[in-house]
Amino acid sequence: MDADPRPPAPQPQTGTPTPRGRRPVAAALMLGMALAALDSTIISTAVPQIVGDLGGFSVFSWLFSGYLLAVTVSLPLYGKLSDTFGRKPVLLAGIVVFLIGSLLCAGAWNMGTLIASRIVQGLGGGALQGTIQVIAADLYPLKERPKIQARLSSVWALSSVAGPAIGGVLAGYADWRWIFLINLPVGALALVLIARHLHEPRRHRDGRPRIDWAGALGVFLSGGLLLTALVQGGVAWSWLSAPSLALLGATAVCAAATVWIERRAAEPIIPGWVWRRRTISAVNLAFGALGLLMIAPTVFLPTYAQSVLGLGPIPAGFVLSTMTLSWPIAAALSSRVYNRVGFRCCAITGMTAATLILAAFPLLPYPGAAWQPALIMLLLGGALGLFQLPLIIGVQSSVPWAERGTATASILFCRQVGQSVGAALFGAVANATLASRLADAPDAIRPGLPDDLDSVSRALEHPGALSDRAAGYLRRAVDTAVDHVYLGAATAALLALLALVFLAPRRFPVHAEGETESGAEAGAGTGAGAGTESGLVAGDETEARAGDETEARAGAGAGGGAKAGARARAEGGAKAGTETETGTGTDAGTGTDGRADTAPLTTPEAGGAGSGRPETGQRPRP
Repeated sequence: MDADPRPPAPQPQTGTPTPRGRRPVAAALMLGMALAALDSTIISTAVPQIVGDLGGFSVFSWLFSGYLLAVTVSLPLYGKLSDTFGRKPVLLAGIVVFLIGSLLCAGAWNMGTLIASRIVQGLGGGALQGTIQVIAADLYPLKERPKIQARLSSVWALSSVAGPAIGGVLAGYADWRWIFLINLPVGALALVLIARHLHEPRRHRDGRPRIDWAGALGVFLSGGLLLTALVQGGVAWSWLSAPSLALLGATAVCAAATVWIERRAAEPIIPGWVWRRRTISAVNLAFGALGLLMIAPTVFLPTYAQSVLGLGPIPAGFVLSTMTLSWPIAAALSSRVYNRVGFRCCAITGMTAATLILAAFPLLPYPGAAWQPALIMLLLGGALGLFQLPLIIGVQSSVPWAERGTATASILFCRQVGQSVGAALFGAVANATLASRLADAPDAIRPGLPDDLDSVSRALEHPGALSDRAAGYLRRAVDTAVDHVYLGAATAALLALLALVFLAPRRFPVHAEGETESGAEAGAGTGAGAGTESGLVAGDETEARAGDETEARAGAGAGGGAKAGARARAEGGAKAGTETETGTGTDAGTGTDGRADTAPLTTPEAGGAGSGRPETGQRPRP
């Protein structure tokens, strides 16, 4: 769905909305993004009311973990389905599943049914997160794409920050079930806007599309077992216990089986090219490291602000919110950077700054003032805005329409897995640091001290049972633990930086704007050309190959467009010589009789329709 026509050639009838017609679709995308972001955080402040009503305190953490697990393992499947059947049906189905899950959550009668309903909701959330990003890339050409991506980032940031406050208000002044019921009108509006205003080109396929259900099951099982091991390990049981070892072993077996299945599948859920292409594999690794490092500010900074700085929940939330303010602003401005230096260099600049900022956190004075970590988060948000958005746009621009959903889902999947690994890894780092500090506590204050981060945080929230000396010692221990977590996050940022420096190509290949699914398939027989190399243009990644070069590439058929030479443009009839080629991709003047080919050259300007394939004995040109 390319919305940037290439004059003077007429565009194929793809149903692409005009800039004005894109507005309802963009509004629907932002509504869907708000739903996905809100439901990842809105429930956090309502947990006491939910547990008080339904019980199940020992398993309430699965309200978050179940949703995260369902979103993560479903992302690759939705990416493949959107490439196979189109974005619109996948997004509509995802919204419907999400709303059904929300309705089931509102009607839950015990903790078990609520957790199961949250998993259903997460299955819909996976479609929202992945498909929205892909539709945004389809609707907007490369030069306009940062605007819509920045809007989506802003919606995600504001919704994530506002979620706990909204959840607390609804749980305190209404009923916790309204947390899920408010999704219904918002989701219904997004559903109507998408159904009425999003129009995709007709897609022509040879034969019936095949779905790799065995591979999808393998991805579900592998991801589910891994995330369960990471979420429960060190919490419900120790890391070296039988349940942890069994889950990790089963994960390895399922992952090996999934790789075996995917290598033999005709249409794999996670195709091998995701890892064989340097651009996508490097970005996948970098996004896994991004998910890893994001655990430090999102999980541990509120604990630091409350336990060390003595702030309340709301001021602690504002300390974190400074990152969500600078992130979308930097993302919106990132196009000015990568248009000059390229996607890779822009991302390297952002991650270099993020590495230094995270490493600077342990240098903050103790106990310090609230503005100091707030400033750190403000700078970190700006750095990550320069890192994330250029890589998303770069990956989406490096693949044709039919691969964009899979490529986008792969990087989001890696980020989600990185977050799960980071939560387990940094939780273990923080608890190990606290255990070491508490073991070294003076004998006079050691009796009665808590033994893990959650217990320490609760004790410092109600310090009446602690002496001033014990409370001060615990605050210092929390400060040390969070410092170690931020050093770990800086190490993760360094890993992301190394992936870009040593694995990513210096210049991202960029797929020509007009040579998408709508141009290659819907344009067959209508004059929309696509090169025989899938339209992949190597060179400056900041250009969409517009202007004169685009006109020079305008062809006559899907898969074999005519190219004008550097000194002559084909306007109608064939021209003899060595620099003008016929509409079927055959060199003029290279016929079998040694004479110039006299067949007329079919061009989009002339309104002709190309054959879409070279004739016998003719040599196709890239």
